[in-house]
Amino acid sequence: MQHKAPANQPTPPFNAPAARRLREALGMAPGHVAYGMRASYGLAYITPETIIAWERGEATPSAAELTALAGALWCSPGELIGAPRTLREHRLALGLAPEDVARFVGLEIQSYLRMEETGDWRGNERQSSALAEVLRLAPRAFATVTGRDGQLAELLRRAVTTRWQAYTKPLSRLIPVTRRELEDVLHEMHLEYQALMAATLSWGGGSSSGSGDAGRDFMERILDEFWSRIRYL
Repeated sequence: MQHKAPANQPTPPFNAPAARRLREALGMAPGHVAYGMRASYGLAYITPETIIAWERGEATPSAAELTALAGALWCSPGELIGAPRTLREHRLALGLAPEDVARFVGLEIQSYLRMEETGDWRGNERQSSALAEVLRLAPRAFATVTGRDGQLAELLRRAVTTRWQAYTKPLSRLIPVTRRELEDVLHEMHLEYQALMAATLSWGGGSSSGSGDAGRDFMERILDEFWSRIRYL
């Protein structure tokens, strides 16, 4: 019988083609992989058919199964995971236990697990920097997986339309980017947006719809505009 992960534990994004390539590169048959998972990890229900189903994309391994599969294929879990989308998936990709991450960032394990499950990161500035370090999160990935994209976009819109200097400190608390780099990027974006808006008025005092569209597009793409200017994504 095919084993399924508990309903409250979503499966990580599995890279089925990578699993097959790694197995074939080792000269292993699906039965060899299944035996390794049974013998070394105690997953008695794993059969060659299970491995084949995973490689065909017909089923997806749970987090525990993926870790065992990586062990049987002599690779890291990250090599079997597609692009991580959440804190949990980034942690699994690195093969880290939640206790290790919680200890590194200075949180009680239950508090960390709650944030990981909800996607609502509530760590302070020091803990956020530690999280980005231990999970090797670039600033953009950090903002996304901690659920801060919406708040970030709102602060950026305010910064380019008003006095950008007032938003350097709030933004530095939100994402792991140096204050100096934030100042440079906010100043640049503010100037560009103000130039776009100034261009909405023609010399005759009328409006220029093309320039107005450019200003609206800039606001809609505010996150892309911001991250394209940050050196470390």
